[in-house]
Order: sequence, then structure tokens, then C-alpha cells
Amino acid sequence: MIVQLTRARYVLDRLDDVQRIIQDAVLPAAKQQPGCHGAYWGIDRETGAGIGISFWETRAHAEALVTSGFYQEQIAKVGPLLLGDVERELYEVGAQV
Repeated sequence: MIVQLTRARYVLDRLDDVQRIIQDAVLPAAKQQPGCHGAYWGIDRETGAGIGISFWETRAHAEALVTSGFYQEQIAKVGPLLLGDVERELYEVGAQV
């Protein structure tokens, strides 16, 4: 299994809007992608820092998000509310409970 970690910073006074977009549009769309085993999003309301964590069956499933343009489409949904670039990292799950 692969963990995709996405980090971003958002406009502080628009965090409720970001949360609504992530909850109502981004996460449901991710869940429909092949190989998705779930996703979470967290926010620090003092700094505007956000983190997305999603779980993928294989690295190929996680990479297909970018090659298909899906990942970029999801980032664009919150684009006007972003401060700076979005960071994306992939990790192999090494242990779990």
C-alpha cells in the first residue's frame, strides 16, 4: 500500500470554504479513483497549513492520479485559496495497526 501526503497552505479567512470544497468535492472524487483505500484532510486553523493523506493500493495507482490529470484538477478546485505551491510525496506503508 502507498500513502500519498499532500501539504498546502491556505488563505486563513477562507478555511471554511476550503474545508467545504475538500469534503464535498475533492475527497469524494478521490474515493472513486481506482486503487483508493481512503483519504483524510487536516487543517491547522491558526496557520492555514493543511495536510491530505490518502491510501493507494499500488504506486501505479498513486502515480496515475498525476499522469491522468486528476491530481491537478483537484488542486485547481482550491487554487484561488492556496498560498504557495502544493507539495506531494509518496511513501510505501512499512507498518500498520
